[in-house]
Amino acid sequence: MTAPSYPATRLRRGRSSGWMREMLAEQRLHTSDLILPLFICDGQGCEEPIASLPGVSRWTVDRIADKAREAADLGIPCIALFPNTPQPLRTEDAAEALNRENLICRAIAAIKSAVPNIGVLTDVALDPYTAHGHDGIVDEAGRVLNDETVAILAQQALVQAEAGADIIAPSDMMDGRVGAIRSVLEREGHSDVAIMAYAAKYASAFYGPFRDAVGSSGRLKGDKRGYQMDPANGAEALREVEMDLAEGADMVMVKPGLPYLDVVARVKDRFGVPVFAYQVSGEYAMIEHMAAAGAGDRDALILETLLAFKRAGATGVLTYHALHAARLIRA
Repeated sequence: MTAPSYPATRLRRGRSSGWMREMLAEQRLHTSDLILPLFICDGQGCEEPIASLPGVSRWTVDRIADKAREAADLGIPCIALFPNTPQPLRTEDAAEALNRENLICRAIAAIKSAVPNIGVLTDVALDPYTAHGHDGIVDEAGRVLNDETVAILAQQALVQAEAGADIIAPSDMMDGRVGAIRSVLEREGHSDVAIMAYAAKYASAFYGPFRDAVGSSGRLKGDKRGYQMDPANGAEALREVEMDLAEGADMVMVKPGLPYLDVVARVKDRFGVPVFAYQVSGEYAMIEHMAAAGAGDRDALILETLLAFKRAGATGVLTYHALHAARLIRA
């Protein structure tokens, strides 16, 4: 083929008008691309604004179904639930994670009763339930114990599936947890419950506001670099994804999002499976603070970043901007 050359080829022709740009767009956003994370708190009739996440709140169980209904009405297919477990229930052994009446299980029941047509994705990890803030059981030397943690995670997943979760999302980064969860779900008759593995979850500096939201900020002893991925590594992410898929993951996630678009693209190209990205709390906060400072247009920033995920190959995006983005898309 002869290489395109100027003036026979003028690429600006395809950008010359709004209708032309719309017709030739390679990627399009749809509300079905979005998953809305929601935070749950204890109490009754409460909304607790999260200072480090402007515009995001925690909701009590009796009010969270209203947020799920708002998402469903906008065409958002799924919500993701994260509990802010009361301090007295956070223990060394994370026993509250297995309580069938804990915050997340009660929220699942409330949502499924009120909004049966929306999917519910639940986080499987122990950090919302441990006194030390780690995603697993810690020994006397401060090491996070892999196999002991996996045994609890499998039971936690079963508790959530029995409560009505549609997608189990292990975010702990323990080795072997996807296989253990898939095994217990199959054995206990929950073969239709999907697993979205946080397959490439990095030890990132972008998680700060999320830790405020779930009440683990300042509680964490040490850091999570011993089990979450090194931001320097990309090829390792492909190994993690390959292992999770082999163990029974139906879809995988890369977290954080924008700083790791290269990983999203590599995973999609290599495996061709549904790949989700989490636009994490720090990414959300940067957009909000940038817009508040007058340094950028909020709507344009939100839509541009979401298109970036799609362009990289993401099937969908977990984003705190989901409700606003859905309104923009539908406008």
